[in-house]
Amino acid sequence: MSEEQPEIAAIRAGDELDWPRLEAWLRAHVPELPHNAMTVAQFPRGTANLTYRLAFSPMQLVLRRPPFGKIAPGAHDMHREHAILSKLWQAWPRAPRAYVLCEDAEVIGAPFVVSEYRQGGVVIFGEAPASMAALPDLGMRLATAMADALADLHKVDYAAVGLSDLGKPDGFVERQVAGWRDRWSRVASGDCGHRYEAMGERLADQMPQSGPPALVHNDYKLDNCQFLPGDPDRVVSVFDWDMATLGDPLVDVGICLSYWRFMRRSTSLGLPENRVFAQLYATRMQIDPDALLWYEAFANWRTGVAVQQLFDRFSKGNSADQRLANLGRSVEEFIERAEEVMAGNMA
Repeated sequence: MSEEQPEIAAIRAGDELDWPRLEAWLRAHVPELPHNAMTVAQFPRGTANLTYRLAFSPMQLVLRRPPFGKIAPGAHDMHREHAILSKLWQAWPRAPRAYVLCEDAEVIGAPFVVSEYRQGGVVIFGEAPASMAALPDLGMRLATAMADALADLHKVDYAAVGLSDLGKPDGFVERQVAGWRDRWSRVASGDCGHRYEAMGERLADQMPQSGPPALVHNDYKLDNCQFLPGDPDRVVSVFDWDMATLGDPLVDVGICLSYWRFMRRSTSLGLPENRVFAQLYATRMQIDPDALLWYEAFANWRTGVAVQQLFDRFSKGNSADQRLANLGRSVEEFIERAEEVMAGNMA
């Protein structure tokens, strides 16, 4: 397979679904499906939701469902993803269009959403794809494109596209901090447990005052973005909307910054420093980039809790994905970064 295509692979052992039952359900609910038999492949990069490509030549679709095993309250919300993607594409073309939601867990074991498959794009998981490798200023161009896309999302009139009931923006940040503190209490273990507890308390004590609410993706990062081959200057698609809501848009920027540091360290894309990305977004939105420090610290702490959840799920035998076996070692790195940022170091 060309590296210019999103990575698709055979179904990973343990991630098989009831394909005949799924196909029968789809034919009953998506009448425009071609009569050709369904073939299935998997997008294997993700460690949370299970994502599959369904091909009914020539039509292709994407199916997303929650992971196997016990799910944290409010996580992997397929109903939410469908509610957003069935409407947002009309105002923000980077959002793939969702076609149908199945809430009957008897079909494949969990609710799922089926959306359009955007063919021919590039998702950057690590090194630059061949079509971009020789381009000048690649890292800065990717950073600018991502900051622009995020700013455009936060400027969407969510009421105009029928998404006013997506969430309760008042008290959003307070609920986020309280919710992730509760999640940590459910999976806490390891030598840095007390540091996570202390950081949760500190984040609650120093919580900023939120500005006007906006659509919040809640997991905005480079490998949730799709580009056209050879064109790093515009994000054409953004994926993974099951945690999206209405709330403080700076939460999105903090999340992106927490991932940004890892991508800078682990790839040769030439991505600029975190403070540069923060400035790009801040300039678009006319805010002080220093206002993003708390949000980046919160995001690193939150991501560490999420990583611990994944590791806990694997250690209890609720996932067959062997990639999760080593996640426990990442938990300390995220709390270290959260502590650095809270001290004012946005490197």
